[in-house]
Amino acid sequence: MTSDDEWVLSDLQHAGERGWRAFSDRVMGGISREQASVALVDGRRCIRLQGEVRLENNGGFIQIAHALRAPDGGPLDAGDYVGIRLVAWAHDEQEYLVHLRNRDTGMPWQYYRAAFRAGPEWRTIDVPFTAFQPEQLRRPLDRSSLASLGIVAYGRRFHADIAVARVAFYR
Repeated sequence: MTSDDEWVLSDLQHAGERGWRAFSDRVMGGISREQASVALVDGRRCIRLQGEVRLENNGGFIQIAHALRAPDGGPLDAGDYVGIRLVAWAHDEQEYLVHLRNRDTGMPWQYYRAAFRAGPEWRTIDVPFTAFQPEQLRRPLDRSSLASLGIVAYGRRFHADIAVARVAFYR
């Protein structure tokens, strides 16, 4: 769904919303544990990621990810937008990451990341594309070929509990 100011990528207020998947550092030998579910948090339908981030065995993340596809099935072109807008909640005030992947991110350890803070009230969070830093890449983010978006609990031992009700590109 698009408007003049936004392109909505995921809105959990619509019962048919699908496309989120969860995974953790267990795919590479870590021991973090994740659970994702469609939930109702403070009256809002959302995708909720809960779990324990652990650092053993070179681990340290849990994630929910959503594929980004253009109507023709290819990557999304967000070149006309300036960032990602989230409506998010967290059990307690914590820093989380947004990960973006595009045609430049061929390996699992390659992505673009930007930090944001979420807390125990629903809030709208704007993350400009200029905030995204490359991880194991040399090029800056090319937003004309976006393939997936992830919400990530990363890098320190903690109990993660974050919910996202809506994701959009904004102008």
